[in-house]
Amino acid sequence: MTTKIRKNARRALDKRFADIRPIERYSAPPKGWIRAIRDALGMTSLQLAKRLNMSTQGVSKVESSEANDTIRLNTLRKVAEALDCTLVYALVPKVPLEDKVHEQARKVALRELKRVSHTMALEAQGETHRELEPRIEEYIRDNLRDKDLWDKI
Repeated sequence: MTTKIRKNARRALDKRFADIRPIERYSAPPKGWIRAIRDALGMTSLQLAKRLNMSTQGVSKVESSEANDTIRLNTLRKVAEALDCTLVYALVPKVPLEDKVHEQARKVALRELKRVSHTMALEAQGETHRELEPRIEEYIRDNLRDKDLWDKI
């Protein structure tokens, strides 16, 4: 995948994620989504058990495993179906992907430039951190590719 395609993909994903943020809106209720939805529908655990072809103890275990973050996705999908719900699964970056890539590129560039600066300092030609700052974007543009960012730090 080329850098341009990757950048467009990041932007498209960032746009989709913008609709999800703030993610706190989607935090699970204390007893989990299954229990909250089942209770809101007025459905008993026996009624859900029959829809899932399992025992009420099985429903209790499923609800507990969801509340404890140990439920399997395929189980959650089956329960969602039984509750006439759609399972929505997403990994939502804490910061926009474009920002994360740029932050990582800055770290790599700063490390590389400091290494060169240290060598220059040994020769009494060192640069201060402030002097390195304008060169960071230039270094990123001229020397770094997205796929190289995650090996270097």
